[in-house]
Amino acid sequence: MGTRIYHVLNGDCLADEFPRNLLSGEIVVMREALIDGELGGKNLEDFWKIRAAYLENSPDSQGKKYFSLVVPEIKKIIRASPNAEFNLWFEYDLFCQVNLWFILSLLRKRQGYGDIFLVYPDYTKESDRWKGFGSFMEDDLVRSYQKRMKLNEKDLQLGDALWNDFKENNLEGLKELVNVSSYSFPYLKEVVQAHIERFPQQDRKPRPESVLEEIIRNGKKDFSSAFEEFFQREGIYGFGDVQLKKIYDKVIQTIG
Repeated sequence: MGTRIYHVLNGDCLADEFPRNLLSGEIVVMREALIDGELGGKNLEDFWKIRAAYLENSPDSQGKKYFSLVVPEIKKIIRASPNAEFNLWFEYDLFCQVNLWFILSLLRKRQGYGDIFLVYPDYTKESDRWKGFGSFMEDDLVRSYQKRMKLNEKDLQLGDALWNDFKENNLEGLKELVNVSSYSFPYLKEVVQAHIERFPQQDRKPRPESVLEEIIRNGKKDFSSAFEEFFQREGIYGFGDVQLKKIYDKVIQTIG
């Protein structure tokens, strides 16, 4: 019996476009947004209960489907054979990187693991680095796969440490980890700095809030226009509608 291959995809959009006819293996869809919300719990079961409870109040009521849509996918990773191969399809932005850190932490805790690869979007221009897989066609995805990078134990340790510090909101710990050299996290310093700036800095507002306020004051008051402009300027965050709408509503309420 050959090695079982898994493709861990960050979200259903990528799963819909995935070239199943060209790349063999079982699909695992990461349907989480760990950049946002409660991250407590003494163990994974507690963690899932806390996440589900938090997401009960989300606009799309994902919490009600958490144990049928989210958890079973993650369990595929936990229950895979010790020598399984994992291809982790994640983008460079903070949203995706946080989800990736979580997956790497899970993999490191497994009883043995086979080859683990990171598949990043193969962009042609540096300015496209935050756009991710969104506009990729089949040949773009295959090309990205062909350029995948193999992770080692040091990479897994770093991913695990990043996840633990993120989960505990240990900003000082994250600042230390950006000094760990790893080709597997090429934008780690910028991404961690962007996360740190989500919080008030002395007399400065959180960076996303400040940028969004400027966008709205400059005339883009409707959410869709503000969202588009925010993505152009702050694609590093990778925020979806749900994450940015919370900030948008707060800013609108503040400035009137």
